[in-house]
Amino acid sequence: MSLALFLAGVATFALLYSTQALLPLISGEFGVPASAASWTVAAATGGLALFVLPMSALSERYGRRTVMTASLAVAVAVGLAVPFAPNLTTLVVLRAIQGAALAGLPASATAYLAEEVRPRALVTAIGLFVAGNSVGGMSGRVITGWVAQEWGWRVAVGVIGAVAVACAVAFRLLLPAPRHFTPGSLRPRVLARTVRDHLSNPLLRRLYAIGALFMTVFGGVYTVIGYRLAEAPFSLPQGIVGSIFLVYLVGTVSASTAGRLVDRLGRRGALYAAGATTASGLLLSLAGSLPLVLLGLVLITAGFFAGHAVASSAVSKTASVGRAQAAALYQSAYYIGSSAGSTVGAIAFHAGGWGGTVGVGLVAVLGVVTITVLGTRAARARTAAVVAA
Repeated sequence: MSLALFLAGVATFALLYSTQALLPLISGEFGVPASAASWTVAAATGGLALFVLPMSALSERYGRRTVMTASLAVAVAVGLAVPFAPNLTTLVVLRAIQGAALAGLPASATAYLAEEVRPRALVTAIGLFVAGNSVGGMSGRVITGWVAQEWGWRVAVGVIGAVAVACAVAFRLLLPAPRHFTPGSLRPRVLARTVRDHLSNPLLRRLYAIGALFMTVFGGVYTVIGYRLAEAPFSLPQGIVGSIFLVYLVGTVSASTAGRLVDRLGRRGALYAAGATTASGLLLSLAGSLPLVLLGLVLITAGFFAGHAVASSAVSKTASVGRAQAAALYQSAYYIGSSAGSTVGAIAFHAGGWGGTVGVGLVAVLGVVTITVLGTRAARARTAAVVAA
């Protein structure tokens, strides 16, 4: 089960962000600025954000494994068509369709784990799925960087499509049939009531906002970093720029160990630590030294993946019913943050250079800390009320 969902995570992030390391080359071929090329990333994450809730409803009715399999199959098929896009508009449309198809995976995967895994092991299990996301994001960007340096961005995204095919086949062969799934209703009124109940839960609202803000940082940084490293004073070639994403290995470790971090610091303490680590990395990345910039990326990546694993697992533990919808709302907020981060981060970079992108990230981290402080105060107020009673 863990290996199957790890491979699903690899395929999801490899496909979803397959153009991110290639944006300078896409800009060059189509003659567009970073803000326009970034839509090849924003369209995919936006499509996922819009369709994750409807896809989660389908998974409640037809089963997690069925929806995940169908979603991955369609996304892989579109991925094989992406290299043949004749212009930027077609490329953006294909990427939006691909993102919409991938929407069936994240929410269904976390709901599947919540149903099939013991509660004490849930944070670790979801952390492994998130670790698969980090491996997919890393390998996709590294592979595309080196392949594109020799044969261009079109061949590079084609190679990622082939890797995703292999992951999809292995996923379907390995994933066990669910033992605890009970089909739900597809009636819109039932779905609307479930969504309303989740959105009326203050803890879930805070977790959704935290996921969106963490992803705003991450989306902005990794959409723009290729432009920064390709320009003076670094002037790195495309292959080396793609290799920068090996930093994702840090995210694999931090996501998979998030359970131990929560055991030691508590959920809110872990979120404070993740936010502080991310902010430190943002500030360090302002340096003009390449080693310091890389260290900053390490800290940003570690903080982001730890925060994401903590928040997403908390959503699954908080929702006792309608887990797929609860997870879908988190994923929707998360990928809205990604779309916003990649777009606003690119605009800020165009207007103010790397410092502008870092400024956007710091504002988002401040939002994470503020929301966590409010959650801490609310928890203390509830405890005081219980003691008084």
